[in-house]
Amino acid sequence: CSPATAKRTITALRDYLGAPLVYDRERQGYHYDEQGEALYELPGLWFNDSELYALLVSHRLLTAIQPGLLEPQLRPLRRRIESLLEHRHLGHPELEKRIRILQTASRPTDLDRFRMVATALLRRRRLHVLYHGRARDATTERDISPQRLVYYRDNWYLDAWCHKRRALRSFSVDRLHPVYIDETPAREVPDERLEALLERSYGIFAGPPRHTAVLHFTADAARWVADEQWHPKQQGRVLEDGGYELKVPYGDPTELVMEILRYGPEVEVIAPDALREEVRRRLEDALVRYR
Repeated sequence: CSPATAKRTITALRDYLGAPLVYDRERQGYHYDEQGEALYELPGLWFNDSELYALLVSHRLLTAIQPGLLEPQLRPLRRRIESLLEHRHLGHPELEKRIRILQTASRPTDLDRFRMVATALLRRRRLHVLYHGRARDATTERDISPQRLVYYRDNWYLDAWCHKRRALRSFSVDRLHPVYIDETPAREVPDERLEALLERSYGIFAGPPRHTAVLHFTADAARWVADEQWHPKQQGRVLEDGGYELKVPYGDPTELVMEILRYGPEVEVIAPDALREEVRRRLEDALVRYR
């Protein structure tokens, strides 16, 4: 190849791929610096500009969702990506300034505790925990077999087989304390059963769907609700007056009631009667506070 091509190749290897190339005056040529800490090898992955930005955005999302998670492992990768972008004169300072991730009603999760839960989940080991449930304000001792971590509404939950209750349960990770890894192999629950018990109904308080909520939204609210996914199996249709009817399967109404109340006067529960009565009671109780 020509001298110009050779120089461009050397520059690319040294500046773009980080190769430890040094010039030897006696030999009048370049070679790898053998005094480095480790042997150098060409990278096994190649990224274009958009893929590099996508990796940085993914890192940003992970940092916002769970600060500190995998930070020691990901820090070298982040530095390398940033240097590649700088070498291409693309820059990256705008990324931190232009992308904001705002979480609402998120609860802090202890990083060490989260890592322990994730480790047991991936190693397929049981966990011995104390779990403080908010609903009953009681602490119970549990042996659980973790099945999967769920990031739901800005908070982490652990779907697990509870050996105390002999059933699948969802645990709020921030309420697990302390957490110990038991070397006993975790009980495996088939994916089909997980899907059936924990995803067929609305919300994290899933369970088998026993009812279907029929909700009528006003025409003003319909512009937003028609594009929202409350549940994978929901059904919706536009009403004659411009409103929107949404049908949502549910088992436990706890979270569904909270979501309905969020729309205030823009929604009416048509069925079932028990759900309609529960929402009406909540609205009356709220009104009493303002009297």
